[in-house]
Amino acid sequence: MEEEGDYIDFMAKYKEWISIRRLAVWPDTKPEEISFHMAGISGVIDSKSPSFLGIDVQKLDALAAKITEGKKKGYQALSEVIANLGTKEVKDAISDSCGDKKEIAKLAEACLLGKILKSMGMYPYITQEAMTKIFPDLKIKKPLGRTKKSEA
Repeated sequence: MEEEGDYIDFMAKYKEWISIRRLAVWPDTKPEEISFHMAGISGVIDSKSPSFLGIDVQKLDALAAKITEGKKKGYQALSEVIANLGTKEVKDAISDSCGDKKEIAKLAEACLLGKILKSMGMYPYITQEAMTKIFPDLKIKKPLGRTKKSEA
């Protein structure tokens, strides 16, 4: 039986998608462990929200890859990429990713910006990946029940 203590719990279920995260917080739990756990929860939510709205995230992934192709990582390259976001081609692609729900185009645009930043190695928020570079003893745990399929 577990002792009484503080916990950070997250549980979400929507249709076929389920995510459960729990971290026991003890007096010796380091602040970076708590932040790492919270970043994992945030990452799960951020990755699922656009698809729940009906945004075609694969189209946005492809668009982000196309927009950033051949660009260096860094703020100067980012300013060049952002300058191209207002083009008709990009706006049409964003609209296309929304299907018949054109009212969510601004949300798809925000999603695209996040994908562009990620592809350029930048994040407007704390991620587990970034934290593992600063705190190498933190490890990203693989979800239970997911195993690599062997090729037959």
